[in-house]
Amino acid sequence: MQLKAFLKAGHPPTLFSAFLYFDVSFMVWVILGPLGLFIARDFGISPAQKGFMVAIPVLSGAVFRFFMGLLVDRIGAKRAGQIGQIIVIAALAKAYFIGLSTLPQVYALGIFLGVAGASFAVALPLASRWYPPEAQGLALGIAGAGNSGTVFSALFGPLLATHFGWNAVLGMVLIPLVITFITYSILAKDSPDTPPPKRIAQYLSVLRDVDTWWFMFFYLVTFGGFVGLASSLVIYFNSQFHVNPVTAGYLTSACVLAGSLFRPVGGRLADRVGGIRSLQFMYALLAVGMCGVVFASGSIVLSMFFFILSMMCLGMGNGAVFQLIPQRFRGEIGVLTGLVGMAGGVGGFYLATSLGLSKQWTGEYRSGFLIFAGMGILALAGLWSVKKRWRSTWGSPLVTAARV
Repeated sequence: MQLKAFLKAGHPPTLFSAFLYFDVSFMVWVILGPLGLFIARDFGISPAQKGFMVAIPVLSGAVFRFFMGLLVDRIGAKRAGQIGQIIVIAALAKAYFIGLSTLPQVYALGIFLGVAGASFAVALPLASRWYPPEAQGLALGIAGAGNSGTVFSALFGPLLATHFGWNAVLGMVLIPLVITFITYSILAKDSPDTPPPKRIAQYLSVLRDVDTWWFMFFYLVTFGGFVGLASSLVIYFNSQFHVNPVTAGYLTSACVLAGSLFRPVGGRLADRVGGIRSLQFMYALLAVGMCGVVFASGSIVLSMFFFILSMMCLGMGNGAVFQLIPQRFRGEIGVLTGLVGMAGGVGGFYLATSLGLSKQWTGEYRSGFLIFAGMGILALAGLWSVKKRWRSTWGSPLVTAARV
C-alpha cells in the first residue's frame, strides 16, 4: 500500500495517539533499569537483586497485558488506555511525594509500573482496527515504535539522577505522563469496526488454538529480548566495562534506539515480503548477534556492534510478528495482543533475571546470552515447522491480500 493510500485508509490522529501513549508508557515502564545503579548504591543489593528489581515491572507488565487485552475488547481501547494511564500517574505521584525508603517499596512500585508496560495491549488494537490487512505491518510498526520510549529512560534517567537524585526522576516523569493523558483523551478514537464484546470464555477459547501458542513463543523471543536488554544494559555496561552510569545510559540508548527505529521497518518489510520470511532472517541474525556479544565481551566497541545488530533484529521481529497476527486473529486482536504481549513480558523477565543470576553464580553474563541465542534458534525451527500450513490456510492469497 502506498503512503498516500495508507494515510487515507485509517485515522492518523488515533495512530499518533497510540504511538505517543505507547512511547511515554514504555519510558516509564523500564525506568528502574537506568535508575538501578543509583538504587543499588543506596540499598546495597546483589547482582541477582538488581536483575530481579529491573525484571519486576517486566513481569507485572506481562500479567497486566492479558487483563488489559480483555478490557480493550470489553470497554474499548480508548477507555482502557485512560484507566491504565491514571493508575500509573497515581502510583508515581505517591512514590515521589512519599518517597521510597526500602527495597520492598521499590519492588511494589515496579508492580504498578507494569501497568505502563500493559499499554502495548491497548495501543496496538487501537491502531490496528482502523487499518486494512495489507497495511497492518506499517500501522502496527508505527504504533509499536513507541517502544522508543525506552531510549529516553536510558538517555536521561542516569543523567537526571546524577544531578537531582533518583527519587526526583520519578516526579519528573509525571510531566510527560500528564501531557500524554490529555492528548490521548482528545485525539484517540475507537474504530467503528470494533467488534462487539464477547463472553470471557470466548476470549479464552483462543488458547485452544495452537497458533496462539506459536505467536506467544515468537514474541517471547523478539519482544522479550528487546525489553530484557533495554532494562539490563545500563547495569551490564557499568559492571562489564566499568563505565559511569551516564555513559552506560548513552550506550544503552544507542542500542535501544536501533531496535525502536527498526520496528516499523520490520513491519513494512513484512508487508512486502511476508512476515514468515522476514522473521526467519531476523531470528538467524539474532542468534549470531547474541553469540557475538559473548565472544566480544572484552571489547566495548565489538559489544556495541553485536548489541545493536541484535536489537535491530529484535525490533524488526516485533513488527513482523504483529504483521501476521491480525491476518490470523482479526476478530480477537485485543485478547491476542494481550496474550502475546504477556508472553513477550515473560521473555523480558526471564532475560533480565537470568543475566543477574548468571553474573552472581558464575561471575560473568555469558550463560544468559548463550541461552537466549539458543531460544532464537528454537524460534527459527518453529517457523520452519508451521510456515507451510500457515501459507496454505489463513495465509493463502485466496484468503488475504497481505503477504504471509
